[in-house]
Amino acid sequence: MPDPDAKPNGPRRFFGDRLVIASHNPGKVREIAALLGPWCPHLISSGDLGLPEPEETGDSFVANARLKAHAAATAAALPALADDSGLVIPALGGAPGIHSARWGGPAKDFAMAMARVRAELDAVGAPAGADHGPAAWFACALSLAWPDGHDETVEGRVTGTLTAPPRGDRGFGYDPIFVPDGRRLTFAEMDPGTKHAISHRADAFRRLVARCFATA
Repeated sequence: MPDPDAKPNGPRRFFGDRLVIASHNPGKVREIAALLGPWCPHLISSGDLGLPEPEETGDSFVANARLKAHAAATAAALPALADDSGLVIPALGGAPGIHSARWGGPAKDFAMAMARVRAELDAVGAPAGADHGPAAWFACALSLAWPDGHDETVEGRVTGTLTAPPRGDRGFGYDPIFVPDGRRLTFAEMDPGTKHAISHRADAFRRLVARCFATA
């Protein structure tokens, strides 16, 4: 089957040995580094470089990932990889979606964000319980940008249900309330290796590696 992300002249391959992870989120940087480590020996984050965080003005995960990747690539004069991801809840009209981090307020307090999810679900009559919670999915867009303005961008997702109260102390963000389909543990209860194998970010990375890193 043809690659739906491929361009007519083919994707650009990454052959460098230095890459900026365009994020100031330590948990996200760790996950990306674990997934990307085999493909690039020298990874550094925007936070380590002291790069400013651009305002996320896009109207989609893809738009925001591209915006962040290009900002970091331009500022660092190096290829940069940005992720934009979030929790999508159909019962809430797709919220929090691209505003997932903002639901945690200026401090990005995800305990507060998860409490808001629960309150919003209660308000629309779709409360999350220990079992059979409302459907949701995590979406992830990854954009690999070069200083010359080119980028390659892919999307991934993982579907599941929401649970309450939050469970587990691993992972980050909304992981304690998300149970992927076919599993009983939340992302925050899983061994990191297990999560990395099935997550939305892993799905996007498989697409990106095939597109820009794999040699065969």
